[in-house]
Amino acid sequence: MSTAAIEAIDRDDPAHRSRPRLGTEDFFGQQPASTRSLPDPQPLLENLTRCVVEILAGARDLEQIARWVSDDVYRVLLKRVVLAARARQVRGQAPGRPAFTLGSVRICEPRDGVVEAVVVVHNRARSRAVAIRLEGLDRRWRATAISVL
Repeated sequence: MSTAAIEAIDRDDPAHRSRPRLGTEDFFGQQPASTRSLPDPQPLLENLTRCVVEILAGARDLEQIARWVSDDVYRVLLKRVVLAARARQVRGQAPGRPAFTLGSVRICEPRDGVVEAVVVVHNRARSRAVAIRLEGLDRRWRATAISVL
């Protein structure tokens, strides 16, 4: 039997038609992980918050958190870093390590393998909130959204 005949039989087989096709992303792309297989997210949330505040203040390099954030988050933070650096330059300020303390951390789990949290940051002038979404990818947490409010 020829290859074309075998392919025609396979196409006519209803079981074959209902099977989804798997692409390279299914095998080699990022694999979701369940919450049970991941570590406690609170230490990562606190450390990412500290790092993001210091990055925006110019005291830390954005590259230091690159492995913990998605590409989209990295690009958004990079834009904010450039804008913050320009603003400091216009005001004649040198980058410095900000003095702040972390307040409460509120964590919720909208679905398995996803954590959304808000971390409150206090400094002398005001308090801010940092909203972070972590997703379990490749057996570790990765930030897929960070917003400094």
